[in-house]
Amino acid sequence: MVKRLISANSSEMLAMNGTELKQSIKASEGRVVLSENIVVHEPLDGITTSEIAAAFGADLILLNFFDVLNPVILGLYDGEETIDKAKVHRDGQSIKRLQKLVGRPIGVNLEPVDPDAKMAEDRLKIPEGRQASEKTLREVERLGFNFVVLTGNPGTGVTNSQIAKNIEVAKNVFSGLVIAGKMHGAGVDEPVVSEQSVEEFLSAGADVILVPAVGTVPGFDDNELKQIVKLAHSKGALVMSTIGTSQEGSGSSFIQNVAIRNKIAGVDIQHIGDAAWGIQSPFENIFALSKAIRGQRHAIVRMARSINR
Repeated sequence: MVKRLISANSSEMLAMNGTELKQSIKASEGRVVLSENIVVHEPLDGITTSEIAAAFGADLILLNFFDVLNPVILGLYDGEETIDKAKVHRDGQSIKRLQKLVGRPIGVNLEPVDPDAKMAEDRLKIPEGRQASEKTLREVERLGFNFVVLTGNPGTGVTNSQIAKNIEVAKNVFSGLVIAGKMHGAGVDEPVVSEQSVEEFLSAGADVILVPAVGTVPGFDDNELKQIVKLAHSKGALVMSTIGTSQEGSGSSFIQNVAIRNKIAGVDIQHIGDAAWGIQSPFENIFALSKAIRGQRHAIVRMARSINR
């Protein structure tokens, strides 16, 4: 048996495999915070966006815009270091270094782009290394990520059917936790979430079902979320609610309201996105989310616990 994630030391978290990480999250009873941050924009004063998110209470760190075939994480290496950064990335050391710096499980977004998607807006083309495929999922395994999130950024043409197909691939080639679903439309003219798509994700083997947080996309309400949570939990899966519609910058009162509503619905992880600053959520909103779902005690302990433990 594993220790619950909200009480785990860095050494314990980073030693967990996908199954253990899932159980550790489940044991935390809806008090896990995941921060998503963009890694290819200039960070604050030469440190990574991930370090800032971890400092303000994130238990899990999700990298966005990370190209697994051409890995770049700005702020990971000091400019004065005489190091062959390309070789370090090729050898898979960049993610290990980031894990060491933040002391948190690290995940990455891969996007199941559907070339036949019926688009609701202009399609945004993204590099191969950001798209979900057997090739990129094998690279996620090689690089040592703790989890992968199969989802879509705005306008990329990710569909729920394509997500389901890639879950099956991920379960065959990746040993970490597989999280899957849509935070918003991703430019496609289809429902963002439905019980049918959730059933497909569960049948494909998803460990965690990703859904929009109540209050972030039009028409998705508390009752619908509760039904999805009950469905996922009945099949042994977890649920992650996501604030991915720029509302991660809407202020702490909004964040706290959303946090409590989604906790009441029974979600296991609460995600806060990267769109507010264009790189990550304002740090005070990460703390607001953390404090709302687990109280000041656990919020401060996560911030203060040394990554050397």
